[in-house]
Amino acid sequence: MKRLFLVLMLTVSVIATAQAQISWGVKGGFNLLALDVNAGRSNLQSENLTGFQLGPMINFTVPLAGINLDMDAALLYSHNGYKFDGIEFSQGSFFIPVNVKYKLSFLGIAGAYAAAGPYINLKIVDNANKNEILVESIKSKSFGAGLNLGVGMEFLSHFQAGINYQLGLINEYELLNSVKNTNGKNKGWVLSAAYLF
Repeated sequence: MKRLFLVLMLTVSVIATAQAQISWGVKGGFNLLALDVNAGRSNLQSENLTGFQLGPMINFTVPLAGINLDMDAALLYSHNGYKFDGIEFSQGSFFIPVNVKYKLSFLGIAGAYAAAGPYINLKIVDNANKNEILVESIKSKSFGAGLNLGVGMEFLSHFQAGINYQLGLINEYELLNSVKNTNGKNKGWVLSAAYLF
């Protein structure tokens, strides 16, 4: 029975993929992320600095009866800046979001969408761990993950513009010399635009 179910699910997946409309594109945007600390020193100060994202994306439109659903995924280079206890530092990472989008279309010319999905964040450059002062205060981890929630507009089936809230679910920072189990997550807003070929 399990094998039959797996074969059926695989067949449905192949058929859906074959009928899906696939578009490639480029996506970019501005980050306004902050380090959200769950506990710790009362004098802790963290501010967000403007960063950016840029990279390729893929968009799937799967035809389902009466439901306008899209999926998209991207491989973005993301650069974020922070000010922690008055000291600025930055990090670069591969940011990989996967979203499901519910769309409303207006005469096929413009449309609106709501999107949600998970993301992972793989750090490749981080000068927090190289700063002589910060290295005694904060330890930056190489992996992060969370949830995207966003809304946006689409024009002529090629241009997209939106705003997302990134909700970090995994601690990406550990605060040293502080209260035990004091950690930090990335949270904040991203303004983005994309062009689909």
